Amino acid sequence: MCICLVRIANEILMHIRASKKHAGEIYLQDIVGVDREGNEVRIEDKLADDKDTIDNQVGMRIQIKQMYEALRKVLHGREKVVIEMRYGLAGREEMTQREISSLLNISRSYVSRIEKKALLKLFKEMRNYTVLAS
Repeated sequence: MCICLVRIANEILMHIRASKKHAGEIYLQDIVGVDREGNEVRIEDKLADDKDTIDNQVGMRIQIKQMYEALRKVLHGREKVVIEMRYGLAGREEMTQREISSLLNISRSYVSRIEKKALLKLFKEMRNYTVLAS
């Protein structure tokens, strides 16, 4: 009987030592939390590759080209200048409405109206490109 208890104790000690070696290990399938919808979030979800696929990159380049075409086609004068300054297009730096108003010597609210009108024109024109592409 005594030998059995010693053997069991040795097995328990060996198991504890082995467990300590693996205590710091984690697995990709381990659950690390829950998202807003109540779904389990695993480590592999957090480590997923967020890089765009080639077709997404090509699609984005096509849309950018179309946006520049639309910008040249429908915007003129101050509208074009304001959009380029506001969003850092055509080699310009992004600027605030206040900075643009100061530079163009117009009110910030007028810059806002110009921007809104120009963006609506661009939106309508870009919608035409997506209809043509379908």
